[in-house]
Amino acid sequence: MTLANIADFAGRAPHGLARADPELFDLIERERLRQDGTLAMIAAASVADPSVLEAAGSVLGNTTAEGYPGARFHAGSAIVDEIEELAIDRARRVFHARYANVQPHSGSNANQIVLFGLLSPGDVILGMDLSAGGHLTHGATASVTGRYFTSVSYGTDPAGLIDYDHVAGLARDHRPRVIVCGASSYPRTIDYARFREIADEVGAYLLADISHVAGLIAAGLHPSPIDHAHITTTSTYKQLYGPRGGLILLGKDADTPVGERKGRPLADVMRNAVFPYFQGTPAFDAIAAKARALDLVLTPEFRALAQRIRTSADALAAALLAAGYEVLTGGTDNHLVLVDVGRAGLTGVIAEQALESCGIVANKNVIDGDPHGPLVTSGLRFGTNILAARGLTDAAVVRCAGVVDRVLSAVRPDGTRAWQLDETVRAEVEASVRELCAEFPLRQVHSGQS
Repeated sequence: MTLANIADFAGRAPHGLARADPELFDLIERERLRQDGTLAMIAAASVADPSVLEAAGSVLGNTTAEGYPGARFHAGSAIVDEIEELAIDRARRVFHARYANVQPHSGSNANQIVLFGLLSPGDVILGMDLSAGGHLTHGATASVTGRYFTSVSYGTDPAGLIDYDHVAGLARDHRPRVIVCGASSYPRTIDYARFREIADEVGAYLLADISHVAGLIAAGLHPSPIDHAHITTTSTYKQLYGPRGGLILLGKDADTPVGERKGRPLADVMRNAVFPYFQGTPAFDAIAAKARALDLVLTPEFRALAQRIRTSADALAAALLAAGYEVLTGGTDNHLVLVDVGRAGLTGVIAEQALESCGIVANKNVIDGDPHGPLVTSGLRFGTNILAARGLTDAAVVRCAGVVDRVLSAVRPDGTRAWQLDETVRAEVEASVRELCAEFPLRQVHSGQS
């Protein structure tokens, strides 16, 4: 590749790939078409604006420069310094934070960085149990966080809600160094202030993982933990419509001295925990894409998008309840709708696969008290981030619930994994999905066109 080719790479990359590697290009094009024609109701995903994808695929991926702006370990960093500073400024503005680190490669990395930066081997962390809606990095035994540290878990009450008095009791009994709040499948509002009270009582740090609700928080449609939690983390692709990546954010505790000698501000501890302790070279193409996505989050159009996320979730939950499904907690306060399909005689994996065969994508999910493991499950998790990006009206969301019900009421299970679905039903639902996708196509989701 010549220097002229490199200079023009960002603008010509798709066409160049088609010529240079048609096999790979064809796979990517097929995936684009799949996304366009699929009714994606995935809670842990969104769709990035083309300008975000352009930044993520730029020549910034060629730049290596460990460290932070103004203190790099490589020459040639002046421009990427400005890009990182821009991303930091936008992250702080979006979340009203005093400190932001935009280098984490993912939300999981961000959580691991915080825990490994604050704790020693064997220290106790208190996080939400995976089956109750927590995340792997909140102390699950399948994760390094549940093996390297001593993990204690809290769950939910019979109504599916967090019992804060129980959390407080666990904290008093086990004296964790870090308490984690936030979830990957909890459809209700989390009381960050109450969690901070519990953390302060036992002298713990509070880590709030807002990956699933970051967009709603940014839009002012969900409470923010920034000044309640010592540290807040998020991914940037779930609800910020950005690239793969993570953020670490600090509010009023940014300057709080931490450590045994109480000598270093928390912001400095987090800075050093990201680099050099946990990560090396920043991904400047991803950082630029984060900067672009965060700028879009600051627009009125994004708030309108976030409002659609909420109204769509309420409409979906109500429609599924009306169809006779067991919607956990009876509804939702965010983008998540969690259904106990075990009550309908199905397993999560059967429901997931049957829906996918018709062009509808949701995901199986373990629920509290689940008799099945994570590869089978009794739950099915829906999310409205991508439905909102398509601009679906509430009436169209009700149609989505209708096609979901058409599949789940017709599928015939054979054990916990095998199933059959009448081809007439499949064809009927596929046609309905095509109609919905054509009526509400994926567009530049922040442009106001939807």
